[in-house]
This record gives sequence, structure tokens and C-alpha cells, in this order.
Amino acid sequence: MSRHKGFLDHYNELIGTWTRKLRSRQQAEDLAHDAFVRVLENDQGAITQPRAYLHQTARNIAVDGYRREDRRQAMEQDVADFAPAASEDPEVYMHALQLADSVEKALAQLPLNCRQVFVWQKLEGLTQAEIAERLGLTKNMVEKYMIRTLRHLREHLDVSTR
Repeated sequence: MSRHKGFLDHYNELIGTWTRKLRSRQQAEDLAHDAFVRVLENDQGAITQPRAYLHQTARNIAVDGYRREDRRQAMEQDVADFAPAASEDPEVYMHALQLADSVEKALAQLPLNCRQVFVWQKLEGLTQAEIAERLGLTKNMVEKYMIRTLRHLREHLDVSTR
């Protein structure tokens, strides 16, 4: 437990900061929980500034959540545009919403780099070279992340449609 004390010292501060930013103590507690889980999953020995690391981790999780919500809203809008007369065929509309939800859940199972590569390439139209530069990776590594993501989506969506 003493190994984690440096992080636990900042728990109340983290909750306070994110309660103000999110205007919700419950969301701040959820975010803090997720940040602590991520910290515990990583090697804390290499971390020299636990407070800064914890706050940055929380910020990254919050940003990822906002982006995910933005993508969800965009997908729902795309579905609405695709099937504007949902009253004419509500089954088609519901199937499209379920598919979008399945894609979102499958993406959430992947590491952050895989999700970023997919979103930046498929939704934002960036090239692999642009993504490689943003992430500080080789173009080959970006391609590997995309292949892994597409394979995962294919497997996840095949399972969910059986």
C-alpha cells in the first residue's frame, strides 16, 4: 500500500478539481476511479511526480470520454440522416443504432493508440503519415494499429451478429 501512497495523497484534490470542471461529483469520482485504475495498471516506479501524472491521466480519460461522446452523437446523426423517416421503418433505424453502439463498444476494448489511429484515419480523414507524426510513431506502426483495430472490429461485429 505504501507504494501507492504518493497517488492516494492526491485523491481529494483530484475529486475537487474534476467536480468543479465536470460540475458533477459522481462523474469526478468515476473519473478518479478510472485514473487510479490506470495508474495501478502501469509501472509506478518510473513515475517521479505522482500528482502531475495522476492529473494528466484523469485529463486524458476525460478528453477520451468527450471524444467518444462526440463520435457517438455524430454516428447517431449519421444514422438519422441515413434513415430520416424512422417511423417508416423503425427496425432499420434501430439496427443502425445497435450497430453504431457495437462499433463503439468494440473500439473501447482496444488500446488508446488503436482507437486514435482508427478515429483519425476513418472519421477525420488524416493520412497514416499525419497520424504517425502526431503520435510520434512510424508509418508502419500506424498501419499495424489500423490492421489490429479492423481485425478486432470484424471479429467483434461477426460475433454480435450471429
